[in-house]
Amino acid sequence: MGQRLLVISPIRNEAAHLERVARALAAQTRPPDLWLLVDDHSSDGTDEIAERLASEITFVAALRAPERPLLDPRDRLASAAAPQTFNFGLNGVDGTWFTHICKLDGDMELPPEYFQRILAEFDADESLGMAGGLRNERVHGRWRLERIPTEHHVNGALKCYSRECFEAIGGVQERLGWDTIDETTARMRGFRTRTFEDLIAIHHRPWGSADGTLRGRARYGAAAYIVHFPAYWVALRSLKIAAARPEGISGLAFFYGYVRAALRRTPRVEDREFRRAVHREIRARVVGKLPHPSRTVTG
Repeated sequence: MGQRLLVISPIRNEAAHLERVARALAAQTRPPDLWLLVDDHSSDGTDEIAERLASEITFVAALRAPERPLLDPRDRLASAAAPQTFNFGLNGVDGTWFTHICKLDGDMELPPEYFQRILAEFDADESLGMAGGLRNERVHGRWRLERIPTEHHVNGALKCYSRECFEAIGGVQERLGWDTIDETTARMRGFRTRTFEDLIAIHHRPWGSADGTLRGRARYGAAAYIVHFPAYWVALRSLKIAAARPEGISGLAFFYGYVRAALRRTPRVEDREFRRAVHREIRARVVGKLPHPSRTVTG
């Protein structure tokens, strides 16, 4: 069977960006077989744009997610709204028909060869379970290419899975920290996870206010607690984050989120082997060498 690609975009209030994102997908040298636009109760007309795109582009379908309560109405990301919306879209199709599944944010403009390259990488390496590219963002008037550990991390905004890997990890969990949980579990199951630095997407989301940015830092700190990042690593990481704007206080917000989650006894990933895998990888990263997974490894 040839490769069949399903792309799911959980979207909310993306009216300013969705058109150009759609043009980029329509211009792909290897377009998706199906692109699901799943609207999560937008208030800016995003749902109407999605429905129009579905009538204009043959591989596009538009859905609306159901109403559901949020754990924190002030912070949809902390309430895992995006993975919930993603899973709603996935449950509406026969996922077994597709060989690859991609989560793509509605503000992410891809280069024309993106999917062709990603699928070629999967085809060339059967151990590759998760792959993506880098984001280029406009921050305070200047373009900035994100810096991530590309040898094992894949950004959740443009993450593609082989179906074999997706099934092995149990899909996308509907909880904060899902995009660390999935790639750690993938490596536990013997899959490689990798970002390709020459595939660069333009991220159109405008930079948030100081309050929004600090809330995001605290959210990432809470996620670090949930996935069992050790306190010493979080302390070191907070020093690095402190260099980001707003300087100093960003690192404090990250560490605060971690401590607050610990004091609140926020539920963590309960799998002991997962915790051991996280700590093993953190130690390897400290010494500068993350071991390659073996397909004989099990969780």
